[in-house]
Amino acid sequence: MRIAITVFLIILVIVIIAGIYFWYAMQKPLYKPGMVRDGKNLRAPLKPPKQPAVMDFWIVEDDIQLYHFSKGTGKNVLIIHGGPGFPFSEPWPGLDTLAGDYQFHYYDQRGCGKSSRPVDKFNSSNYYKNMKSLDKILGLGAQVADIERIRRILGDDKLIIIGHSFGAFLASLYAAEFPEHVEAMVMVTPAPMFVLPMEVEGLFDIIQKRLPGSRQEDYNKWYKNYFDFKNIFSKTEADLVALNKELIGFFSAVTQISMPFQGEPGGWMVHAMYLSMGKRHDYRNALNTVDVPVLVIHAAKDFQTEAASRIYNKVFSNSRFYNIKNSGHMPFHEQPDEFSSVIAEFLGNLK
Repeated sequence: MRIAITVFLIILVIVIIAGIYFWYAMQKPLYKPGMVRDGKNLRAPLKPPKQPAVMDFWIVEDDIQLYHFSKGTGKNVLIIHGGPGFPFSEPWPGLDTLAGDYQFHYYDQRGCGKSSRPVDKFNSSNYYKNMKSLDKILGLGAQVADIERIRRILGDDKLIIIGHSFGAFLASLYAAEFPEHVEAMVMVTPAPMFVLPMEVEGLFDIIQKRLPGSRQEDYNKWYKNYFDFKNIFSKTEADLVALNKELIGFFSAVTQISMPFQGEPGGWMVHAMYLSMGKRHDYRNALNTVDVPVLVIHAAKDFQTEAASRIYNKVFSNSRFYNIKNSGHMPFHEQPDEFSSVIAEFLGNLK
């Protein structure tokens, strides 16, 4: 009897220790700046496969194709959409007047829009294995690696990058990994994701605060389902796409802006980003040495505060700030003339 109790206590201790370790592992980010440059946690080399002569898709891995389109002629500028997982289906009106000097390249990140969606569902019950696999296929490292592969496909030694919202965060991580391959960056209403927990109010809290009472119950149910990471691997790509479509509805309700036409949102790729970041990280030190010219564009009527956008000015030493006063989260769509003017001035100063 005494032996049985001892064995039980040993097993109980092991289970508790395993639980504590798993909880701790879930807090830590799976992605750290520098991993892509070092070739860690990548499915394929940074050198992209041979590209077809006529391309609606960039082939970044043998089984991963990124849908893209462009507008303009001249120097290449890469547009990185936000979300995560909400691509644009049409060129930004705020860049139309610059299309004679620049070629603006838009692409759907892997896992959303018309690009490859390499994950449908998970059959394994091993949570940690599934988490690591999802991060490797669709997480932050995979997305940053794709930017480097696109640079090589375009044939540019240095990229000019315009990142919108979460796309500005992705652009920042790319600059941290490959600063020698960045000429300049524009951060449009950038998502303040450098530190988690966030130092400013986040999107989901803002939506909850601003939604009318009649929609609070629906939002709370959606939020609980959306962040049910305990059961996340029981879901499918279609389940997660549907949840992200619901998010668009809540977002539109509180921002009350005219949304540009967008492609099919991501599913697994969105939650892969969350898992990559973990619950606690601080990426600021990795960005302090990035000294390329940076323009931060805030929109005064955006859901996020000016303080949130100015976080980017604090991180990047060679940055300037511009506030578009009569615009919400998408100034390239809401105030195209003013947006075009400030972008033209910034890019013109690079020459």
